[in-house]
Amino acid sequence: MLKQIKYISLIAVLISTASFAQERTKDTLDSEVVNVVKPYTPTVADAFKIKETPVLDDDVNTSKKEIKYNIFSIPVASTFTPAKGKAATVNRPKAVKLYDNYASLGVGTYTTILGEVYLNHELGRGENVGGYFTHHSSSGGIDGVLLDDDFIDTKLNVNYSQRLRDLSWSIEAGGLFQKYNWYGLPQPYFDETTADTLNVGHQFYGGNVGGKVKFHDYLFKDASAYYRRFGDNQGSGENRFVVKASADVPIQDELISTQITIDYINGTFDRNFYTDNKLNYGNVSFGIAPSYQLTQDNLTLNLGVNLVYKNNTGDFGASKLHIYPNITASLRVVDELMIAYGGLEGGFHQHSYYDFAQENPFVSPTLRISPTDQKYNLSVGLKGKLSNSISYNVSGRYMNEFNKALYTSNPVFVEATEDYQYGNSFGLIHDDVKTLSFAGELNVDVNRNFKLGAKVEYFSYSTIAEAEAWNLPDLKGSLFMDYQIDENWFAGAGMFYVGERKDQFLQYSYIQDITSIQGTKTLDSYFDANAHVGYRFDDQLSFYVKANNIADKKYERWINTPVQGIQFLVGATYQFDF
Repeated sequence: MLKQIKYISLIAVLISTASFAQERTKDTLDSEVVNVVKPYTPTVADAFKIKETPVLDDDVNTSKKEIKYNIFSIPVASTFTPAKGKAATVNRPKAVKLYDNYASLGVGTYTTILGEVYLNHELGRGENVGGYFTHHSSSGGIDGVLLDDDFIDTKLNVNYSQRLRDLSWSIEAGGLFQKYNWYGLPQPYFDETTADTLNVGHQFYGGNVGGKVKFHDYLFKDASAYYRRFGDNQGSGENRFVVKASADVPIQDELISTQITIDYINGTFDRNFYTDNKLNYGNVSFGIAPSYQLTQDNLTLNLGVNLVYKNNTGDFGASKLHIYPNITASLRVVDELMIAYGGLEGGFHQHSYYDFAQENPFVSPTLRISPTDQKYNLSVGLKGKLSNSISYNVSGRYMNEFNKALYTSNPVFVEATEDYQYGNSFGLIHDDVKTLSFAGELNVDVNRNFKLGAKVEYFSYSTIAEAEAWNLPDLKGSLFMDYQIDENWFAGAGMFYVGERKDQFLQYSYIQDITSIQGTKTLDSYFDANAHVGYRFDDQLSFYVKANNIADKKYERWINTPVQGIQFLVGATYQFDF
């Protein structure tokens, strides 16, 4: 529009100027007669420029001479041979042959024997049979201990698996034998006179059988069944049977991942800690946990719920329906460099005599076993990579657990008739415990031959009935290192730190029905450093030397039960195929 206005204005000015010029011409010019004497004939003069073909105005024009010449060719012999191109080669390390089987044997101080055999043999295409055998024993000899402190831990397992076109399945069976001693006799409360009258050996027996099946390209994904029988030489016995299955259930073009669990446990102790009355425990729980996964851009969200119905069959607890949240999420903030994650979960945790005996082998066969109801477990964290070789993980957690099992030292029973009633064994106390924890983890792959990792955890506990969260540490830390020195030599180290724990020392008289508190003891924090170095003789045979508890600290993992001092172990490992 502006341009049009400009053009119209310009034309108007020009027209006005022309009109004015015409008016002025008419007013000033008079008509006259012009006589032409000679007509005007214009000509164009030549420009002074260089022509393409200049005109030669030389006085003498010479002609070019004709030149004749011949090439005199002389052959010359050549011995030059061009070199052929050759592709550059890359020095690749020799491929390490992997074997399906190995056997290891080591012996060390405290008359320690450590052995392990793992076998796996392919019978046919997709058909395998295998198993493993482990043994760890020591004759003991801890300084200052009044009772026997030897131990034996032996486990055996055999398995068979087959992979078919539409499914894979496997079965397994195993057993165990373990022997420990209640050697934590309080001193100087008791002396050698009492120790000579005690037989503190405690033996465990167990057997298990189970099977798994996994379906390929089916909505029904997998299923498993497992049965274990566990008992000891004190007349205790426990049966546990667990069935699990998972499937993807389609609902309106969406898949809902669903897990189903049936967990049955039943056990009996010949007596309780004070009387000859038997202790019975057991329940069966039915659980179903559907969840839906939502993925959008960098966000992955799992929405679910966990429903568990517990039907009590023992002496403790009542039947009840439990509902737990099952929500987790992860967000890729910066690709693989920073991933935020969190969750709100809960669960029904079934406990067993087997689990307690594996964690603390000095428990008495008089435990009050009942499940833990974890109301919720709220967690947040951040993980990722600082570089291609450094990864990290920091997290925080807040848990609320109802009826949490805490280990505590059994009291000194004044009317003791059993070898574990002298304050040298451990029982269980249940309480509602809230736990706040923070953890940080760092892993460094310096190169393909050197790896380093560290982890630190801090805990803060809040109890309802008990004065302390017995035998739970406030701080835990670990550091590990693996180093492949060269083609033959390798080394590694592991260091562990456990903070202070608290336990109580009690005395009880059944006749007088009096419990006297002798005191609450704070167990010192401890640091345990282990290292090993080995030499690979060839692809199959290697030798190693291990050192445990290098600082030679006779710390107490549990009250009145010091561990062995510095230990050395030498051994060999052999790999082979059938």
